[in-house]
Amino acid sequence: MSERDLEQEREPDRRAGEVSRRQFLTYTLMGVGGFLAATILTPMIRAAIDPALKAGTESSMVPVADINEITTEPKSFSFKVKMDDAWVKGQDTTLMAWVYKDGDKIMAMSPICKHLGCTVNWNTNPKFPEHFFCPCHGGLYTKDGINVPGTPPKAPLDLYDYQVKDGKLYLGKLIQRT
Repeated sequence: MSERDLEQEREPDRRAGEVSRRQFLTYTLMGVGGFLAATILTPMIRAAIDPALKAGTESSMVPVADINEITTEPKSFSFKVKMDDAWVKGQDTTLMAWVYKDGDKIMAMSPICKHLGCTVNWNTNPKFPEHFFCPCHGGLYTKDGINVPGTPPKAPLDLYDYQVKDGKLYLGKLIQRT
């Protein structure tokens, strides 16, 4: 005897096309389960995808120094930018850059070590003159910000996008080097 015969035997008065109690409960549970799953998953999916869908804020150039202050020796300059994070919009944040002239070019580098994020300093370790040195774990970079092989950093220092206008140096967003 097939399952269908058993079902008809249990519910002999059911007419063709009617929904059985079992089917009704199955459909109801599937609907409630789907609604609950959508209610739980929608905020999570939105939180994961939403930052990628938002248009990025246009990074503007910030005046940092007079062009006459820049020499062939790396010099540290601090400047303020307005940054947005997840909780605070337009917060003033102080950043720093190592800046020097290399012929006609200007090199403006981030002082953040690519190993663990400490601040590198120029020419502070007597064992490594004319190098950027990270005091945290002994990271070493050449003058142009390239990491010295055999030291902890695995990537060169990031460069700032820059612009010279009316005798002033303007820095923009960081450009990651590989």
